Amino acid sequence: MQRPQRFVFVNAGITMEVSFEPEEEEERQTRQYIDVADSSRVSQNESENQRRSSESVCSSSSSGSQEDKESLCSICMEVWTNGGEHQVSCLPCGHLYGFSCINKWLQHRPSSKKCPQCNRACSLKDVVKIYGSKVAAVDDQAQKRIALLEEKTASLRNKEAQWREMEAELRLEVNNLKKKIYQERHGHEPSYSFKHQGEVLVSGGRIFDIDGGRQILLLARRLSGSGGTFVLTLMNLHSGEIEDDILLPSTTRAIKDLRLSPHNNGLAVLGSLGKKLSVISLDSHNTVLSYNHLPAAPWSCSWDLYNCHHVYAGLQNGMVLVFDMRQNRGPLASLAGVTSNPVHSIHHLSANSTPTSDVRALLSASSTGLWQWNISGSEGWSTLVSVTRNLGICIASSYCPRSNHVVASYKRRLESSKDSNGVEGFHVCLKRRGDGSYSQKQSSTQPIVDSIGLPRTEIIDFGKERSQLFASYEESTRELILQDPWSFAVSQRFALSSHLPLQDVKYANLNGSGLLGLLTDDRLQFLRSESL
Repeated sequence: MQRPQRFVFVNAGITMEVSFEPEEEEERQTRQYIDVADSSRVSQNESENQRRSSESVCSSSSSGSQEDKESLCSICMEVWTNGGEHQVSCLPCGHLYGFSCINKWLQHRPSSKKCPQCNRACSLKDVVKIYGSKVAAVDDQAQKRIALLEEKTASLRNKEAQWREMEAELRLEVNNLKKKIYQERHGHEPSYSFKHQGEVLVSGGRIFDIDGGRQILLLARRLSGSGGTFVLTLMNLHSGEIEDDILLPSTTRAIKDLRLSPHNNGLAVLGSLGKKLSVISLDSHNTVLSYNHLPAAPWSCSWDLYNCHHVYAGLQNGMVLVFDMRQNRGPLASLAGVTSNPVHSIHHLSANSTPTSDVRALLSASSTGLWQWNISGSEGWSTLVSVTRNLGICIASSYCPRSNHVVASYKRRLESSKDSNGVEGFHVCLKRRGDGSYSQKQSSTQPIVDSIGLPRTEIIDFGKERSQLFASYEESTRELILQDPWSFAVSQRFALSSHLPLQDVKYANLNGSGLLGLLTDDRLQFLRSESL
């Protein structure tokens, strides 16, 4: 039995050694191969090898890497192939060439048959074709470098795990100290706190709303450079990605309020200064209902908490309109207010706040204070909530349906209230009783509020007794303030990540976790609640 022959391949300073069993002399002159990659490739036809060879040449031509330079035939300086005339071949000395090139070299030099690189004697019968998808040698130094880098990476990962563990311990210590300080100041521990979750850059942000059940956010934006065109941007809160823009008619003017339906039907209602109230489908991205030519522009709107067909709107002239979406000709009821001041916020009160089952109760806010509307059929009447009489200029209101709490925000009545740095204000917390009356607890804080604009506030309800927080914007410090609405003790402060003023704030519960959104003209900032 013949001993196997051993060949050493030397190319660009890299050495490989391959052995194979010898064959008959006549067959070796025409066909010898070494399957370097996969034995199944031996059965592939010549056309497939040529196709892959062509792809390899194209890839190598477009790249100037060191690996491509090592794949060149040193006779013609072209890339050898996996098949065909220029198939990669080797000599006993180990040097590699294209088959056609080395054949011509040896045929044209019958008296001096030597390797072009090392001058070692050889003949045509010594040429061996190499079969493989790609011939490549591993750089030993590169392998050592890779091993070293992998070792360093593993070490850094271990240190990172230790740092994360230390960070968790420090966070726990900080939270414990915060709870201790809060308890010493206010007599009880805080139930929840918020931390930064992230932000999304936007352009022309005006107002938004969150549907926790469908995990979506709808944002009204004013496009720059397009004549003041407004668009609704739909964001998926599960993926954190913006899904689509819903284009509004070019005649749509400034959007004053936007509310997503609480009935999980994929509808949104918005009021705009063009004396128009529109209902938008988030599924079809179309306006499914539009009430045009209202008596005045709707400044606020609200869905009925129990009837998915009813919508309410507070107008610029002090009126309140009741709509039944099954009737598209106009409002079901048009109620005139005692004053003509714009209704800047409106809330449908929960059932346990309604005197009788056939009467619907609304709470609206205008500069004169809080007004309760009792509506029966197409008729209704309004009364001023007495405990808010002569408190100042009402600029915002928030309502919690579960606990029947209302927080109204005021600014002082001053002769000159155009200070760009804001004016002195205060908050009033009201509790609506079962008999329809209100109890009051006035804030001891003195926030600085916008002297001209109408700020947005929000009552954050965690679903438990005395587990609410009140969110408002402090104009002087440019911070979002979270307070206990019972005592107005400050729980947390968050600086806005934008240099622009706050446009809107909304809260929603997403799968048991609270999400608080802060909107400025250029970004949406998110805070996530965590139980302490």
